[in-house]
Amino acid sequence: MPIIVNLDVMLARRKMRSNELARAIGISDVNLSLLKTGRVKGVKFQTLEAICRHLSCQPGDILAFEEAESGPNGGA
Repeated sequence: MPIIVNLDVMLARRKMRSNELARAIGISDVNLSLLKTGRVKGVKFQTLEAICRHLSCQPGDILAFEEAESGPNGGA
């Protein structure tokens, strides 16, 4: 997937555990874990805003775009 979630990096920088952040922003530990591992199809701006506010960071600190590698036939 070309979108990389770096939430675990930000949590480590802030010396915070996932369950602490989940409680602070009002989402379940399971949903935060799914987001952290990139196993979601989307994220609400409201959730992203709450994460950024609580971690004092920007969305670009959490999400990154990485170009997919091309296969031998030029496709991904």
